[in-house]
Amino acid sequence: MKHLFFIGALLISLHSFSQTSVWNNLLQKHVDDNGWVDYDSFTKDKVQLDTYLEYLNNTTPNTSWSANKTKAFWINAYNAYTVKIILDNYPVTSILEINENDKNAWEIPFAKVGGKTYTLNHIEHEILRKQYKDPRIHVGVNCASISCPPLTNTAFTEKNIDNLLTKGIKNFINQGDRNTITESKLELSQIFNWFKDDFTQQGDLITFINQYSTVNVSTNATISYLEYNWNLNKK
Repeated sequence: MKHLFFIGALLISLHSFSQTSVWNNLLQKHVDDNGWVDYDSFTKDKVQLDTYLEYLNNTTPNTSWSANKTKAFWINAYNAYTVKIILDNYPVTSILEINENDKNAWEIPFAKVGGKTYTLNHIEHEILRKQYKDPRIHVGVNCASISCPPLTNTAFTEKNIDNLLTKGIKNFINQGDRNTITESKLELSQIFNWFKDDFTQQGDLITFINQYSTVNVSTNATISYLEYNWNLNKK
């Protein structure tokens, strides 16, 4: 009986891996190393994307999953459905153009996971942010915009998520086009303003920045926030 349980668990794990590989292959094909997305070519692979979305709709994370596996699953789901809503409304120049019944892209209930329908807001704020309290999530989820942290062209998995998120937050903080950092002055992405509470759970904002910045920022540095560019992160 134990052997049957083990085999069943192994088959489920292999199925999950193969489906995540579908999403990974799509990212590798249509997203470059800087996070720019070739939506024109992505539209030709809607069938493959729908295959992955069907897997999400038929899969519910369960208590046997590790925290990293569950977190990776939901970040992938968020990003896949963000691509989906862009492609369904393409061509658009900004995700802000998308509106349905007076609801914006983040408020539209369309993301199907485990037989339930979610909004992008629910996945990000009620599941990922609330359950994990991990500020690096903000460089994992992607809002399809130029000022957003780049979309990684590798799918998140149980094994790679910690390294990818740490690499992502380091790259984002030190990208001159998204944050300008000197010893005495911080000009930061609005993400650090909108979600300041997430980044200051263990101290102030400068303390968080200094964990990842290549510049050692003074505790007396001034902080301001840059205008957010909502234009599509199109290659």
